[in-house]
Amino acid sequence: MKADEADALALVLIPACAVAAPLLSDRVYRWLAVPTVVFEIVVGVLIGPDVLDLAQVGDLVESLSQFGLALLMFLAGYEIDFARLRGGPLGRAVTAWSITLVIALGVGALFNRDPLNGAFVGLALTTTALGTILPILRDSGDLPTPFGSMAMATGAVGEFGPIIAIALLLSGNRPLKSAVILGAFALITAVAVGYARRPRPAWVTRVIRRTLRTSGQFAVRTVVLVLAVMVGAAISLSLDMLLGAFTAGIVSRLLLNEVPEAEEEVIEAKLEAIGFGFLVPIFFVVSGMNFDLDALLSDPGTLLLVPLFLLSFVLLRGVPATLLAPPELPGRDRIALGLYGSTALPLVVVITTIEVEAGRLPSSTAAALVGAGMLSVLILPLLGQRVRGGTAKPPPPPPPTPDGSRRERAESW
Repeated sequence: MKADEADALALVLIPACAVAAPLLSDRVYRWLAVPTVVFEIVVGVLIGPDVLDLAQVGDLVESLSQFGLALLMFLAGYEIDFARLRGGPLGRAVTAWSITLVIALGVGALFNRDPLNGAFVGLALTTTALGTILPILRDSGDLPTPFGSMAMATGAVGEFGPIIAIALLLSGNRPLKSAVILGAFALITAVAVGYARRPRPAWVTRVIRRTLRTSGQFAVRTVVLVLAVMVGAAISLSLDMLLGAFTAGIVSRLLLNEVPEAEEEVIEAKLEAIGFGFLVPIFFVVSGMNFDLDALLSDPGTLLLVPLFLLSFVLLRGVPATLLAPPELPGRDRIALGLYGSTALPLVVVITTIEVEAGRLPSSTAAALVGAGMLSVLILPLLGQRVRGGTAKPPPPPPPTPDGSRRERAESW
C-alpha cells in the first residue's frame, strides 16, 4: 500500500474508531464503568500493524495526534480550580507526590541502567489520571465534599508535577540552566495569569456574546491564541510543549472567570468539542496503533511487568496519598483516595510515547507500562467506589437551553 493511500485510509479509520469507543463504553457500562480512553487505545491496537494492519501512522496523522496531545494537556489544566485546593488539600497532595517521586526514581533505576531512562520510568509511576477520576467524582456528587477536594488535589498534583519534571528532563540542560529557563517560563506564566485576572472591559463581554454563535467565535479564538502563545513560549525556551499547554489551560480558565455563566458554559462546550470530540481521540487511537503488542506478548518476562507496574502504581502513588490524607476522613475514604490517586493512563501514554520515539525506552517496557495504566483505570476507580460503599450514578439530563437543545458535558479523558 502506498503512503498516500495508507494516510487516506487512516484518516477514515481513526475517526471511525473514535466513534466506536464511546459506543463500546456505553454497551459495557451496565457491567463495568470502563473509560472511553481505554477503548480508544484498544481499537487503535486492533487496526494497527500488530493485529489487523489496516492503517499506518503517516506524517499528517502524526501531526494531528500531536495537536490532540496539546489539547489533552490544555483541558487537564483547564479543569483544575486551584482556588478550591489551596491550603491543606494541596499541601498534603504535594507532600505525598514528593515522597512518591523519590521512591519511584529509585524503582525506575531498577528497570534501566541509564539514569535518565530510569527517571522516565519512575516518573510514569508518579502520575494520576485526573481526567478519569473527575467524572466519577462529579457524577457521584462527591466533588464539593472534603473527600472530593482531596481527590481533586491528588489528581492535580499527579498531573502537574510529572509535567514539570518532563519539561526539566527533556531539556537536556544542566540543573542550574534548567532552573533559570523554568524561572523564565514561570515569569511569563505569572504575567499571563496577572493579565487574565484583570477586570474585563465591557466591550469584551459584548463581543463574546455577539460572536458566540457566529463565525466570529471571539472567545474560542482567544483561547486558541493563549494556547499557541504558551506552547510557543515553552518550545522557544527548550521546554516541552506539555508544560505550555497545561499552563494555557490554567490561564484560560482565569480569563473566562468573569464571563457570564451561560456564555462560559457554551465556550467550555465548544472547547471540549474541539478536544474530546476531535483531536484528543486521535492521540489515543494513534497511541494504540503505536502500541507494541508483539513485544508485550512475545516475552513472558515483559508480560509479567504489567501486574508489577500496576502494583507499583498502588504502592508508590496510592499508599502515600492514603497515609497523608486528612485525619478527619473516614478510613474507607482514605483507602478510596489512595485507589483513585493510583489511576494512571494518559500521562503514562505521553511519557512512554516520548521515550520510545527518542529511542530511550524499549517498546516492550513502554507496552507493559501502558498496559498497567489501562488496568489501573479499569480496576482501581471501581474498587474505590466499592470501598466507599457506592458506585457512581449516571449524571442527570442537562436542563434545556434557550434554543430547546440539551447541553451535555463532554466526557473527560
